[in-house]
Amino acid sequence: MRVRGSARRRASNTAGYLFISPWLIGFFCFTLIPVGASFYLAFTKYEIVSSPTWVWFDNFIRMFTKDYRYKSALKATFYYVFTAVPLRLVTALAVAMLLQKSTKLISVSRAVYYLPSIVGGSVAVAVMWRQIFGRAGLVNALLKFVGITGPNWLGNPKTAIWTLIVLAAWQFGSPMLILLAGLKQIPQSLYEAAAIDGAGGWRRFRTITLPMLSPVIFFNLVMQLINGFMVFTQAYIITGGRPLDTTLFYTLYLYQKGFRDFEMGYASAMAWFLLVIIAFFTLLAFRSSSFWVYYESRERE
Repeated sequence: MRVRGSARRRASNTAGYLFISPWLIGFFCFTLIPVGASFYLAFTKYEIVSSPTWVWFDNFIRMFTKDYRYKSALKATFYYVFTAVPLRLVTALAVAMLLQKSTKLISVSRAVYYLPSIVGGSVAVAVMWRQIFGRAGLVNALLKFVGITGPNWLGNPKTAIWTLIVLAAWQFGSPMLILLAGLKQIPQSLYEAAAIDGAGGWRRFRTITLPMLSPVIFFNLVMQLINGFMVFTQAYIITGGRPLDTTLFYTLYLYQKGFRDFEMGYASAMAWFLLVIIAFFTLLAFRSSSFWVYYESRERE
């Protein structure tokens, strides 16, 4: 009986591994092995057409001391992330609060507001956005209609990055739906008790909505921070990093180094340092969450 039971367990384990083998093959071939190769190449000089040459930390030293465009990419990326992410979350929260009331067309309204997040990262929308903010685009046409001469939005170093920030704020659909689900979970009895005590709308929002919604805001913040640091398509299509590298985002510069200049070793080093940056700010968000994120279960303890 023991031998038969052991054979059944082995057969069951074999069947289980066979079922998950497509995922395992994909994980090893397209994730684990490329990650390991990237880590190795980060310490080499590799220009694709030649064999990798071990250079130790030369790529990282070059990043921090010799490559002035790398500093421009860091500056543009940080400016984008710390401007676009809060703006997107604030927009998402405002729209979510408007849509939490039940109406006849509420489902249609939610779908319409979510639509930009589905198509917002596509090449087609990036091309459309480039046309809208072009010198003869829709925005300048509307300004001309009211007697204002519009600037060259994409060619001006002061305004180019803001066209991408506005596009990011327009893509608020995904965090909006998550915030809307969080708003639905807040007990209405809290608002009723606060109203009886004479609390106004702003005070109810500040003392009830924000604390109860803070775990959802925290989740959105972490996800949007990660996505913000990895933004690529919009800058690649709309501005190409111009003008004067003001929209040269980190991933765009990484792409240029790896696939335009064929400096794959240097690009791999950049990719690994980007991982360090994202990990640092994610850890910082988690460390700070104890000061502003409210968990009801924690309070009960």
